[in-house]
Amino acid sequence: MILPGSHSQSLSARLAAATDHDLASVRYERFPDGELCAALAEPDADALTDAHALVVASTLTSDAHLELLQLQDAAREAGASEVTTVIPYMGYGRQDKAFKPGHPISARAVARAISTGTDRVLLVSPHEPDVAEFFDVPCELVEGAAQLAEPLPEALDDPVFVSPDEGAIDIAEQARDAYGDGAVDYFEKDRDYDTGAVEISPGNADVADRDVVLVDDMIATGSTMSEAIDALHNRDVGRVFVVCVHPLLVADARTKLERAGLAGIWGTDTVERDVSAVSVAPLLADLV
Repeated sequence: MILPGSHSQSLSARLAAATDHDLASVRYERFPDGELCAALAEPDADALTDAHALVVASTLTSDAHLELLQLQDAAREAGASEVTTVIPYMGYGRQDKAFKPGHPISARAVARAISTGTDRVLLVSPHEPDVAEFFDVPCELVEGAAQLAEPLPEALDDPVFVSPDEGAIDIAEQARDAYGDGAVDYFEKDRDYDTGAVEISPGNADVADRDVVLVDDMIATGSTMSEAIDALHNRDVGRVFVVCVHPLLVADARTKLERAGLAGIWGTDTVERDVSAVSVAPLLADLV
């Protein structure tokens, strides 16, 4: 039975449709003092006795982390024989090291907490793959980048798949391979961790009059991606498309990207937004 977190309801429904798992009814409540409670409906709790529970929850907020832990505990309380936790998007995953003396390794802290209530974790395209090592239970990575070719136009003009930095070039390669045609390149990106400022330098590929697909694992504020789009337009690019696994698109990110001039933007349903044009459910269905 699939237990959906509040930020993963559509993905959970698609995963249920793609498998033989039922979709549980979960109530997300808040008590007058502000405390949360994510709870199963009683018939579904009864059905979980000696059954396999799948908790599917993107942890976009601190409250979502708590929901995940409560759903794990609810499954155990209902007598589930096995709990698998699917994390479509892992919040705090980018805090994978102590950036300054005295800072926590937040990814490790949340991974350890999640590990206490599950037998196994499926983690979709974390920003830093090494965070899988922070879990105290088996953690399997699921790469969502191959799904990003699906919403692209069928006839791109001599396409170039470009990642915002060298570290993400494998994501661009996966999207290109799934599309079946095109070159791959990356931007040089220098980040000042004290100020948060990012400087983008164009790659070496000739993009003049060619379609470019900018590919990344996630888009948060949109600042880096909009700068990349500006740099491409300065080199007489054809059309610019943007795809990402996790379309966080916080604050005015969408406006930044649209103002920069793009022909289309799509993401997956690891983060449920209006641009979530493709699902990672087929990838997960083979593993649950």
